[in-house]
Amino acid sequence: MEDKTLQEREISDNVLIALRKIVRAIDLNSKRLVKQVGLTGPQLVILQEILRLGNVSVGLVAKNVSLSQGTVTGILERMGKRGLVIRERSVQDKRRVMVRITESGKKLLANAPPVMQENFLEKFNQLQDWEKTMILSTLQRLVGMMDAKSISASPFLSAAPIEARDTNSESEGSSS
Repeated sequence: MEDKTLQEREISDNVLIALRKIVRAIDLNSKRLVKQVGLTGPQLVILQEILRLGNVSVGLVAKNVSLSQGTVTGILERMGKRGLVIRERSVQDKRRVMVRITESGKKLLANAPPVMQENFLEKFNQLQDWEKTMILSTLQRLVGMMDAKSISASPFLSAAPIEARDTNSESEGSSS
């Protein structure tokens, strides 16, 4: 009986260690990104999306990066102050705000490393379908075990909730 308890404890300890390694890897990557280019993961993804789309509405950027329009607006305000983007009212529809990247923003992106989720997704997409499904199922089970089902999350591997870094609102939950 003691052997089983010891074995169960080793397994549970290893699960906790693996979770801690994942959290730590995300934290270290986020800090490295901020140190290297002065942007958070979500900021970098938004800037990349604006570069990809050209002169684009804030709403479309928000939709494409899976963040609320309010969160994206706050991020864009800060990036605008840094001279990375320009926001202007649409000439055709004054209710819409359009955004485009500046030359400074393009230069910053040219020197930016890939965001963590790009590396992860590249490796994840090489897995067999059954492996992807197994990982998803296991992670969803862990979310339930941690009573985290009600936590809103966006597809960014970042160390802190997006609103803690990029907005003052509580419109967006923590990212994972």
